[in-house]
Amino acid sequence: MSKVKKGIYNFLRGSFLTDEYASKNWRIIIFVVALLLFMINSAHSIDKKVIQIAKLNKKKRKLRAEYVDTGTILMRMKMESTIRGKVKKRGLKPAKTPPKKIKVIYKND
Repeated sequence: MSKVKKGIYNFLRGSFLTDEYASKNWRIIIFVVALLLFMINSAHSIDKKVIQIAKLNKKKRKLRAEYVDTGTILMRMKMESTIRGKVKKRGLKPAKTPPKKIKVIYKND
């Protein structure tokens, strides 16, 4: 058996885990597994944050639309024609004469 075939055969049998130098191999394997677990955990936490950001952006757009709609309704309610119509239903009419300005003069005696 050639050296390459023997090396592949030993690797497939798992002899690198049971040899006399296996403690070095186990340390590296445990280190790599720990890094893989850390990477998987990080990826899952990032996915959760991305989903949360998407939900918050959707909520923000909905609240922004509600804010704009409420502002539009308020602007319509403030219009003079709307106020005149509501006041007219109550029997009030606009004044025929403009309001007069009252001036207060203080005299120092």
